[in-house]
Amino acid sequence: MVTPSFLWNFAKNSVTGGLIALTISDRYASVVSVQGLSMHPTFNPGTTAFLGSLTGDYVLVEKFCLEKYKFSHGDVIVFRSLINHKEKHMKRIIALPGDWIRIPHSYDALKIPEGQCWVEGDNSDSSLDSRSFGPIPLGLVEGRVTHIIWPPQRVGEVERRIPRGRISSY
Repeated sequence: MVTPSFLWNFAKNSVTGGLIALTISDRYASVVSVQGLSMHPTFNPGTTAFLGSLTGDYVLVEKFCLEKYKFSHGDVIVFRSLINHKEKHMKRIIALPGDWIRIPHSYDALKIPEGQCWVEGDNSDSSLDSRSFGPIPLGLVEGRVTHIIWPPQRVGEVERRIPRGRISSY
């Protein structure tokens, strides 16, 4: 028979463990499932538009970068949608505040305002990104993707990449 003190200790330890896990997930790092094809082939390379995926990538999202908005060109970030705050998106930072960016398939250039960044998916054919909705506020960023942690054969660091000839700092 289970004693009341055992149940009390179990409940107390479970709540304590849950609060610690929640704090770590909220402030330091979390694990996120990658959905869709917008970051293909960086994430979910075995996925096709027709077949779907049996096992998608899971990534580690670190949140230390949020303390002073320390981002670099080529970082992959997770951010809240401009339209629906419940949705999260994953894209690559192409330009940071103060940068000039050449808009693809156009002769236009845009200076990124302070407090915003320009993001694009690696798979431009299947990505809804800054080319459609413009720069995003850095305040919507929830963290930087640093590593793929699942599936085991893809475990490793996420590479920073930026398209050549599209940004300038003057």
